[in-house]
Amino acid sequence: MIDLHRLQGGIKNYLGDFTVFRKSLEQLSHSDFKELLSGRKCLLYGANGYTGTLVARKAHALGLSPILAGRQEQFIMPLATELGCSYRIFNILNGDEANEQLNDIDVLINCAGPFPPNTTTLLESCLANAVHYLDINGDLTTLVNVQRFHSQAQKTGIVLCPGVGFDVIPTDCIAATLKHALPDATSLSLGFEVHGKLSPGSVKALYNAVANGCQIRQNGLLIPIPFGYHIRHIDTKQGKKVTTAIPWGDLASAFFSTQIANIECLYPVNATHLTWLKRLRWFRGLLKLPWLKKLAYLYISSRFQIPNHIERQQSVTYFWGEVKNASGMIKRASLEAADGYDLTVAGVLLALQFLLNYAGEGGYFTPSQLMGRNCVESLPNTSNIRITTQSPS
Repeated sequence: MIDLHRLQGGIKNYLGDFTVFRKSLEQLSHSDFKELLSGRKCLLYGANGYTGTLVARKAHALGLSPILAGRQEQFIMPLATELGCSYRIFNILNGDEANEQLNDIDVLINCAGPFPPNTTTLLESCLANAVHYLDINGDLTTLVNVQRFHSQAQKTGIVLCPGVGFDVIPTDCIAATLKHALPDATSLSLGFEVHGKLSPGSVKALYNAVANGCQIRQNGLLIPIPFGYHIRHIDTKQGKKVTTAIPWGDLASAFFSTQIANIECLYPVNATHLTWLKRLRWFRGLLKLPWLKKLAYLYISSRFQIPNHIERQQSVTYFWGEVKNASGMIKRASLEAADGYDLTVAGVLLALQFLLNYAGEGGYFTPSQLMGRNCVESLPNTSNIRITTQSPS
């Protein structure tokens, strides 16, 4: 189990009140990142994917030249040439290749999916070469897996911080903020609602989450439950919502951040959604069949289009959370943020900026443990976290 007080205390000793990192990414200059990089190397794996390309372009605009990497040269080389970046081609599932390509790297940003198959080998290579690890993963299984490397990362002195994007910075910060507001909380609910367009990669991640089944956390343990049967009615700034449990990564990250033993992740649904979710219990196992998964991926790639800049600008995401203690005291939190892809890009670069300044202990960290529970508020087009209180009746 992670010692939260040790982690948070260690970070405070090295970095004070974190004020320097609350500077908006929009205010960063070329010299900021160039000075921070100072001869160190950052490798961006999966740079040819939709989110990876957005990260690469924004990093370049801020004066940073990460090494771009992926499995296929025909997809990586054009972007590297356009941005004036060097590039490397290797398969992260091949430990020997990964070790060879990471032996001179300081920070690895993993934007390649799907995450469950690729993390173990890559983490072992990061440990072997003392490379800090960041990713944009929100997969529950993967977040649990990365945490298992905590002790080894401590010994090596490297930071492992998955989920530094839309998954899971906003909800992780809400969870940590609520825990701070109600330290004796015994239950935590987290939710979000997206008003915008999903990329094919995001839809594939949702497919994998559905295939793996729904879960909640009870008494510290992950408990499988049927889809569509855990329902809650939530009052949000956008009105009353019918929500149902989803197997989101916060079941892991929020638990590591808060140690609250009972956690549920919720998403708004309508009657049609609920009907289909309930039907999943009868054929969910089929979704893991390789041939069906391949067909589903092909369909998703043809059916869902990458959101353009205008569509991202018009998108908004709402986040909320609630904690309750044994006495019935309730604290609620809410937050509005930019489009999920732009939020992810900003989150990745914030985490990279932080690590380039970092001189603390190694180990596994959630975003709020590493960068502070208010770090999401430093991201562009993101509101402050608002807290309300409901006293016991």
